[in-house]
Amino acid sequence: MLLGSLALGGCTSANKTSTNGTSKPQSASKGTNPLQNPDGTKPGLAAVTSDEDRKAGRDLIAKVKTADAGPKTGYDRDQFGPAWTDNVDGVPMGHNSCSTRDDMLARDGQKVEHKDGSACVVTGMTIWDPYTGKSVDWSKQQASKIQIDHVMPLSYDWQQGASQWEKGKRVQIANDPLNLIPADGSQNASKGDSGPASWLPANTEVHCSYAIRWAQVSLKYQLPVTPADKKTMLSLCGG
Repeated sequence: MLLGSLALGGCTSANKTSTNGTSKPQSASKGTNPLQNPDGTKPGLAAVTSDEDRKAGRDLIAKVKTADAGPKTGYDRDQFGPAWTDNVDGVPMGHNSCSTRDDMLARDGQKVEHKDGSACVVTGMTIWDPYTGKSVDWSKQQASKIQIDHVMPLSYDWQQGASQWEKGKRVQIANDPLNLIPADGSQNASKGDSGPASWLPANTEVHCSYAIRWAQVSLKYQLPVTPADKKTMLSLCGG
């Protein structure tokens, strides 16, 4: 069964585009506290700093179930549908005529520029990368400089139970804004399909936020994490 529909129409994103083609960010340039962004439609991943929020993060992570990783046998990216397909039900921004990748760049970018004649294709922007803590000037000519990270990697999902799902649900998690963060390309490449016990963003300020986002995706899709990953996630928020 697919998750309940939350589809938004008309190429909408957290950053609305003005008539001159630039974006008007609706939150701080350094992203949004994940506790205030439970559906992933607001920009970025801001640091969690207050004791109250760190406790709320630990409480959320505590709800995550654990299981040892299963085999990777049979995993293929195609099992999660075409990359960045807009043809996805039940997640924000699905069926809005823009690719998932462009939706994520527009969600997190500032001063967003679009291809002539297109309301979707992002060709340039400035973006704050939470994984390095740096602001990046990005253009489509250097596309790999910013990549879209699956917070819970698809191979990890497969090993933790997604191999048993119907394909429609796999397409959801691959294109759900909650599971997607534009980030430095080299950081994304080094992460691979690692969980938090094996890999963390270089920017230590977002480690608790990163763990919370993992928990949000895990709980939404009822996917367990490994015991080592849950232990690490709790520790990142002071547990």
